[in-house]
Amino acid sequence: MEKWIDIALKLGFSHAAPLRVETLQPRQDIREQCASNRCGAYGKNWTCPPYCGSLEECTEKLGQYRRGILLQTVGKTEKLIDTKAYRRTEQQHRTALLAFVEQMQKEYPRALCLGSSGCRICDRCAWPEPCRFPEQAFASMEAYGLFVTQVCRDNDLAYYHGEREVESEGSCKQTPGLTNRNRIRRASWIRPQHGLKSNSHTETVHVNAAGR
Repeated sequence: MEKWIDIALKLGFSHAAPLRVETLQPRQDIREQCASNRCGAYGKNWTCPPYCGSLEECTEKLGQYRRGILLQTVGKTEKLIDTKAYRRTEQQHRTALLAFVEQMQKEYPRALCLGSSGCRICDRCAWPEPCRFPEQAFASMEAYGLFVTQVCRDNDLAYYHGEREVESEGSCKQTPGLTNRNRIRRASWIRPQHGLKSNSHTETVHVNAAGR
């Protein structure tokens, strides 16, 4: 685990922490927020509900992994509403996450990665045509019914870093959305399958986050 935490920090994540898979509690109310379709991706993106699987199927997938790593990117805002800072932090998190996932999957091809705000490998999802990168695409933590704030709290990773901060979290296995406290978080997790070496757990590669 220390190896992957070191890799994450060198790639530019602000924080990286071990993820205890037993703390993950998929929730129907979180999943239902996707159905409200505020982002416009519901039913139009292969990594979003309903195509990423039912809540029961997502819960079953999570149960196949023993450990993970939680990744977080924190940025600064210059004013109350700072769209440029939000985008800058999200891009930083996305770049680091994709690089982390690439390294993780070389050693653990079936690692599960959950990012922030769903898959962003393509500028626009190929839906309804077949996914262009089915082995690299990953869903969001929220799509799996996970409440990002609670996941961080249960794994001793601070979610709030002060006023005028933007944060992203993921597990390579997501990113919470914008908050009303002047911050953005992105998280991601990655996890190896049962039987894989114990020094590679993952929470994210996570977005701040799944490809199998």
